[in-house]
Parts: sequence; C-alpha cells; structure tokens
Amino acid sequence: MSTMFENMGIDLGIVVIFLMLIVIILIIITMKLHMGMNRLNKKYRLFMRGKDAESLERIFQKKFIQLDKMEQVDENHAAAIAALKHVQDNTLNKYGVVKYDAFDDVGGKLSFALALLNTADTGIVLNAIHSKENCFLYVKEIVKGESYIMLSDEEIEALRIAKRYGEIENNENIM
Repeated sequence: MSTMFENMGIDLGIVVIFLMLIVIILIIITMKLHMGMNRLNKKYRLFMRGKDAESLERIFQKKFIQLDKMEQVDENHAAAIAALKHVQDNTLNKYGVVKYDAFDDVGGKLSFALALLNTADTGIVLNAIHSKENCFLYVKEIVKGESYIMLSDEEIEALRIAKRYGEIENNENIM
C-alpha cells in the first residue's frame, strides 16, 4: 500500500496526519452531540419526574381543568354581554334638544323640546313651554321614530336630531 501512495507522489506521513485530523474532528463532534444528549436527558427527566409520568399527567389534567373553567367563564361573559346589549338597546341613549322662545314677550330661549330615544328610535319628546307666569311641560310618546300625536316644529327638529344622534357633530341645536 505504501507503494500506491509513493507511486502517486503522496507522502505517507501526510496521509496519516490528515486521517488523524479527521478522527479528532469526529471525536469533537461526538463529544458535542453527547453533551447535547445529556442536556436533553436532564430536561426529559425533569419533565417526566414521577412514576410513569404521573407528574406530566397531573400537569395536563390541571391545564384541561383550567381550560374548562375558561370556557365556562367565556360563556358567562357572552351571556352577560348579551344581557347588557339588550338593556342598552332599551335605554334612552339618543337625545336631541332644541331651545326656542315660545312667546314674543319672553326672551332667552327658556323653552325647549327634548327628544329621548333608544336604539329603535322609541321613547319620548318633552316640550317645556316657558311664559312669564307659568311653565308647562308636555310629554309625547315616540314609537319607531313616529308620534301618534301632532308634533310642533321644535319637537320635530329635536326628534330629527335625536334620530341622527352620533352622526352629527358640533350641531348648534344640541346642548
């Protein structure tokens, strides 16, 4: 065999050194893999502590119980949100106000029409008429944006503002 390397013009010592370098590199790689395997085994033993992975099973059971509780809480929250939505839809959460002078001899726009509506545009219109001697307050029912009793111009305007509540910004008629 030495004649084969000699015929090729390669020194036998160089081949031995090259093979030793390869062996050293393989030993280093093997040691690195062995250390990584030891770390992985330690983590595995820590994770699987207990007899027949009992601790892992307990951990999974606890997590499943927590998930079940979270699902129940989520269902409760959904029901509470639905109930709040129902309540909000029935509250008088839209309004419109129009101030005006009911009589020529009374100034300062002390009279007003106030429309209070829910999200279905059902509610009331209050009209307070202020004179020098008295103040009169009238209430008219509104169902789905309509009144069965004739409305004054100021009441119609207050109703229009309330119906569009949230759409208009900086309207002079809104207080």
